Amino acid sequence: MKYTLKNVNVYKNGAFDFQDNYLINIDEPTDLFPATKGGIVSNFNNCFIFPAFCDVHVHLREPGFSYKETIETGTKAAARGGYSAVFSMPNLNPVPDSAENLHQQIKLIEAEAVINVYPYASITVGQKGEILSDFEALANDCAGFSDDGRGVQKEEMMRKAMIKAKELDKIIVAHCEENSLLKGGYIHDGEYAKKHNHTGICSESEWRPIERDLRLAKEIGCKYHVCHISCKESVELIRKAKAEGVDVTCETAPHYLVMNDMMLKDEGRFKMNPPIRSETDRLALIEGLKDGTIDMIATDHAPHSAEEKSKGLKNSAMGVVGIETSFSVLYTNLVKTGIITLEKLVEVMSLNPRKRFGLGNTEDICIFDLNTEYTVNPQEFLSKGKATPFENEKLSGVCRLTVCNKKIVYKNV
Repeated sequence: MKYTLKNVNVYKNGAFDFQDNYLINIDEPTDLFPATKGGIVSNFNNCFIFPAFCDVHVHLREPGFSYKETIETGTKAAARGGYSAVFSMPNLNPVPDSAENLHQQIKLIEAEAVINVYPYASITVGQKGEILSDFEALANDCAGFSDDGRGVQKEEMMRKAMIKAKELDKIIVAHCEENSLLKGGYIHDGEYAKKHNHTGICSESEWRPIERDLRLAKEIGCKYHVCHISCKESVELIRKAKAEGVDVTCETAPHYLVMNDMMLKDEGRFKMNPPIRSETDRLALIEGLKDGTIDMIATDHAPHSAEEKSKGLKNSAMGVVGIETSFSVLYTNLVKTGIITLEKLVEVMSLNPRKRFGLGNTEDICIFDLNTEYTVNPQEFLSKGKATPFENEKLSGVCRLTVCNKKIVYKNV
């Protein structure tokens, strides 16, 4: 059924167009849309309609860790954030390193997900970095290959993975972390760590494996995507590789773009991997976003139990949630301040990830009221995870509706 929305700002072909009568398709009537042709809905006056967002890096925790999150709670949280597509990471139990293990996850997705979920398979068996997963058996049912949560330590293993991915026309999605450089660190090796006597993680632990992988990707010619970059050296390396024609894309996350390490508190909600780094790094990420070096923003939504996140910076589990606040964090801190345009934000949250990962254009939409402010209250999250560095922040931009596959998957009107 087609329904008419009055007085809305619609994103189309790279710009916003104010429309007095905008038609959307919904499969079945709801309490929002009367069961009459062309029903007019006035709730959305002066709201903005975006192509629904796409997050290429989320942790849905099923199978294996449903006490942290489930596919149902994770996808409902994503829908609340304006997303109609997410890509799920493979640090699960069992690890999706075989067709049998991957299909366990796919069955749960088919049964529980309220939006589209595209699972990654693991690069190595058990994510242990020793034996290559069965790429051929997995390729048709996975979005790409990643050992996220762990870096592939051996160059020869990454070479084998890239060669196989090239043969199968799949993408390598790399968590870049050199274990020998970690030295027990758990936050950025910067001013805050020194001032408060914390053990730091050096930026080289991130950019050194990126440097290696870019060299391999250039040699082999495979599709290569870098997860959650956080430091200036990573931006510089990827910018240079793109200029040289390497088939590389990358993502960063909202917390790296709007926070620096001097904003930390000794609370688990500020602990993630990679860590929030220096102001110099943050500004380099902003420049990378503006010039196109950084292709997309992903949340690295990583829920844990309250107990796991209650042990301060040193002893809490690494990972924060972010999929319900991502748009409003970025709109408030980057768009309203004039750092990037709203059109650019749509590109990096919706268009670019869909293009890179082969989803194409979408008819899915999300509708945001940009004039409404709210204070972040994690207890209102639909995710099981409540640990966010943005707790109690006042943000602008509330999702009013998300439509996925012609169905309303979230409403707040």
